[in-house]
Amino acid sequence: MSRNDLVELAKRRGYFFQSAGAYGGVSGFYTYGPQGATLKQNVENTWRERFQIREGHREIDSPTVMPEPVFEASGHLDTFDDMLVECPECGESHRADHLVEDNTDIEEAESISIPDIEDLIAEHELVCPNCGTELGGVPVEDFNLMFETNIGPGDSSPGYLRPETAQGIFVEFPQLAEYARNQLPFGITQIGKAYRNEISPRKSIVRVREFTQAELEHFIDPTEDVPDLDRVADVELKLYPADEQEKDDGDYVYKTVEEAVEEDIVHEWVAYYLGVGKQWYESIGVDMDRFRYRQHLAGERAHYAADCWDAESEVDGDWIEITGFAYRSDYDLSKHDEYSDDDFTIFKQYDEPKVVERATVDPDMSYLGPEFGGEAGDVAAELELLAERDRAAFEDDEVTVEVGGEEYAIPTEKTGFSVEEQKETGEHVMPHVVEPSIGIDRVVYTVLAHAYGEDEIEGETRKRLSLEPEVAPTFVGVFPLMEKDGMGETAREITEDLRAAGFDVTYDDSGNIGRRYRRQDEVGTPFCVTVDYEALEDDTVTLRERDSTEQIRVPIADLPDLLGDLREGETTFAELDAPAPEQ
Repeated sequence: MSRNDLVELAKRRGYFFQSAGAYGGVSGFYTYGPQGATLKQNVENTWRERFQIREGHREIDSPTVMPEPVFEASGHLDTFDDMLVECPECGESHRADHLVEDNTDIEEAESISIPDIEDLIAEHELVCPNCGTELGGVPVEDFNLMFETNIGPGDSSPGYLRPETAQGIFVEFPQLAEYARNQLPFGITQIGKAYRNEISPRKSIVRVREFTQAELEHFIDPTEDVPDLDRVADVELKLYPADEQEKDDGDYVYKTVEEAVEEDIVHEWVAYYLGVGKQWYESIGVDMDRFRYRQHLAGERAHYAADCWDAESEVDGDWIEITGFAYRSDYDLSKHDEYSDDDFTIFKQYDEPKVVERATVDPDMSYLGPEFGGEAGDVAAELELLAERDRAAFEDDEVTVEVGGEEYAIPTEKTGFSVEEQKETGEHVMPHVVEPSIGIDRVVYTVLAHAYGEDEIEGETRKRLSLEPEVAPTFVGVFPLMEKDGMGETAREITEDLRAAGFDVTYDDSGNIGRRYRRQDEVGTPFCVTVDYEALEDDTVTLRERDSTEQIRVPIADLPDLLGDLREGETTFAELDAPAPEQ
C-alpha cells in the first residue's frame, strides 16, 4: 500500500484529512474525521490502560501555553532547532537533513553537523524540490521550532506553545511531589496537544505542526529504585544499537529485556519500558515484522537525554519514529531548580540519623562589604558553594572565588571557615526521569498502514483494514437483509440494545448486503450482524467476521455477551465457529 493510497482511503472513509480545505488547506494541520477521531481516542485509552493504570501512575492536564522562563530553563530556546536551507530562487524552505536522506543512501542525517550537511548538498548536487534550483553553496541555518505568542495584551509577557507535554509535568514537580507524599518512585502521565513549527511538514499526519503526545515522566531515586524486570524479562526486543548502525554491515540484535540489561546494551529502566511498549504496540495491531527499536546516535540525541531509543515502524519503505524512550537523568528538574524560586528535590528520610562532617563558612561582612562593595553578597555566596565542594581550598592563607568573570581573593581568616559535626535525619535527592514519549498521530498512521490489506472475494478485489477489535472505531455493523417484513425493526432494536451494552455500532440498510459488507471491511469493522427471514422465525442472526468472511448463526439474546467476549479477547471467532466436540 502506497502512502497516497492510505491518505486517499483515510479521507474517503473519514479517518483524517488536511484542515481548512475550503480555504486551500494549511500545511501541517489535520482534522480527524468521525472514524479517525474514535480510532485515535481508542489508541489513547489503550495507552492509558497499559502505561498509566497498570503501572500505577497518575495523569494531569497542563496548559498548552507556558511563559518564556520555562523554556529558557528547559533549554528549548537555545537547542530546539532543525536545519533549514532556503531556495535562493523560489524562497521555499526545506529541512536540509531530510533533503540529504531523501536523495542519498544516508538514513539518519539529523546527527550530522551543519558544515557536513552543506558539503553533502554540494557533493550530491541536490536541488530545490519545488523549482529545481541547485542548493550547493546555499547556507544551512538552525531554525527554532517553537511557536511564540504573547500572554495578555502587548508584548511584555512572551510565551510559547509547548513543543512537548513533558515541561507541563516538570514545572509542576514541587506540587506533584506533595501529592505523592514525597515518596519515590512515582510517575505522572499526560496526553495532549504539542506544537512544532516544522520547516517542511510531510507524510500527512507523520510530520505535522500540531500533534498529540502521550508522555510518561517516571521520577526515580537513581541510587535505590530499580524496575521490576520480571514483569517483562522474556519479552524479545528487535534492537538496532548505535554501534551496529555505524558498521557497514551492521544488523539487528535480538535480545530479551533481561538479556539486553545483563549485556549492558540498554539502561535497565529504558529496557523495562521497551518491554512494556512492545506488548502495547503488538496489542493495538502494529506489525512486529515491521517494527524495531533504534538507539539514537550521539549527534542526534536530544540535549536532555543521557540515552534514547526510538520505537520505529516501517511504512511504505520508510522507517518512522513513533516513540522515544529516554533516560533524561536529572537534567530537567535541576534546570528548573536552578532557574525558578522553588525546590525540585525530594527529602529522603534516613532510617536512623547520621552524624556527618560539614564544611561551613560565616564570612566577616564587615570586611567583605568595604572591600568588595556591591559584589560582597555574591562573594559570600560563592564562598559557601566552594566550602561544600572543595574544603581543601581553605587550607591556604587566602581563598579565591570567581564572580561575574572576575576573581576575588579573601583572607581565609575572614571567611569564617570551619568543619563541624552535624546530625542529619535525611538528605535532599534530585530525582532522575525515565520518559516514554509516544506520538499518537504516528501510532494511528502506523496502525492504519499495517492493518491495510487486499484480497479477492467472489472475483472482486476487496480492500480491508484488519484493525484490532480493541481500537477499531466501529465494533459491529448491523444490517437488515431487506427493509421489509419486520427485518428493519428487528435490526434497529438489536442496534439499540448493543449500543446500550457499550458497543460502537453502525446501522446500514443501503444497497445490497455484499456492498454493505465491503464498506465495513474497508472501514475496519471487525464484525457484522445480519437480520434475515430466519431471524424472524427463530431469533437467531448471522454473525460475520471481517478477515475470514466466515459466518455463523447465534441467538439474538446471546449477542451482547458473545461480542463482549470477542472484544476482550476471552474467545475468538474461530473458536465460536469450531464444531462442538462429540459427546
